[in-house]
Amino acid sequence: MKKWALLSVFLLGSNARADDWPQWMGPQRDNIWREKGILEKFPKEGPNVLWRAEVGGGYAGPAVAEGKVFVTDFITKDNVKVDNFARKPNDGTERVLCLDEKTGKELWKYEYPVRYAISYPAGPRCTPEYRTGKVYNLGAEGNLVCLDAATGKVIWSHDLKAEYKTKSALWGYAGHPLIDGKKLITLVGGNGSHVAAFDIETGKEIWKARTSPANPGDGGQGYSPPTIIQSGGTRQLIVMAPNAVTSLDPETGKEFWTTPYEATNNSIIMTPLVFGDYLFVGGYLNKNLLLKLNKEKPGVEVVWKDKQKYGISPLNVQPMLVDNVIYGMDSNGTTYAVEMPSGKRLWETAQPVATSETDRPAPCATAFIVKNEDRYFFFTEKGELVIGKLSPKGYEEIDRTKLLTPTNNAFGHDVLWCAPAYANKHIYVRNDKEIICVDLSK
Repeated sequence: MKKWALLSVFLLGSNARADDWPQWMGPQRDNIWREKGILEKFPKEGPNVLWRAEVGGGYAGPAVAEGKVFVTDFITKDNVKVDNFARKPNDGTERVLCLDEKTGKELWKYEYPVRYAISYPAGPRCTPEYRTGKVYNLGAEGNLVCLDAATGKVIWSHDLKAEYKTKSALWGYAGHPLIDGKKLITLVGGNGSHVAAFDIETGKEIWKARTSPANPGDGGQGYSPPTIIQSGGTRQLIVMAPNAVTSLDPETGKEFWTTPYEATNNSIIMTPLVFGDYLFVGGYLNKNLLLKLNKEKPGVEVVWKDKQKYGISPLNVQPMLVDNVIYGMDSNGTTYAVEMPSGKRLWETAQPVATSETDRPAPCATAFIVKNEDRYFFFTEKGELVIGKLSPKGYEEIDRTKLLTPTNNAFGHDVLWCAPAYANKHIYVRNDKEIICVDLSK
């Protein structure tokens, strides 16, 4: 069995059904929707909305598992439409909601008071993660909790900021935790604890680790989710910091290797892409880095770095790698196809956020990308769902429909930044007022 297949089986876990979406980016954390029988174009009157349920603010996408929808939000009376870099305090209640997948009816909720002191304070960022009857959630201010999925009862919890004497990064805790066997691995921050692993049953700390160069103690831990790869005959935990890419032993936190990386405004967000013997990362304002992995033992060498008009520099949207071509949205709002490992840009377009090739993309334009068979679904910041095709030759739009109205703002325009869940031939997606379930069956 190929290495990528082994990794996929491991991430999937024995409890996740093929038609569920139990975590961020889906069952295998790869943004591939594997269900068959999905519509090819939208009905003339638009797809059928099966239910709507009221929610508060948030950027966190939902998770769908075992007949339930898990979604988080933030309830506050304060104004959350603030400057891009402001850290004005906002008091409110952060919640984890459990809804019936068929009706949207609330089954239970877990809530706690919290004071936000982050930019974009509309609500939580991280998608809940379902695993064997439990739900794990990381709030925007570092409240890490394990809940009984049937009742919402707290099994264990951590206040990461208080326990590790740190503070949230500018845009909050946004790096989705990773479950690896019996461990939950998450970014933490603080002195000597950039990342930590906890027992998924008890919440007890298994290990904590700094990264080299040492991450800032002021909460500059970045936003990139921890990722496990197989390279050099070794399972390696790849952890991004605003100033380094580091490989750790996922069992102990011991460092294998590290290499410098400078993230503009500390904004390292994407999950590293691994293909063959290469690892790619990138971020805001033309930051990009291609590393070649050592085949014999853990180690890397830099192939190219921070080249203008080269590669891709993603921000909010996780790019996809298909047949050694990266498709994704750059921080300038443009969609690129990039040949790897050369880094050559094959084409660019303002679509799918824009409605035509001649439209100018907005700064940091966002469309979350999911692959289904031979086409792609894009949920755009305008609240539109777009069906299209991506190939080395270009972008081809098939159809689009409006699902939700943007309820927040960024860089002077209205936005809806939320990664949907795709499960049971439906899409589940939210804004700051409601979550909806929409039928996408053929």
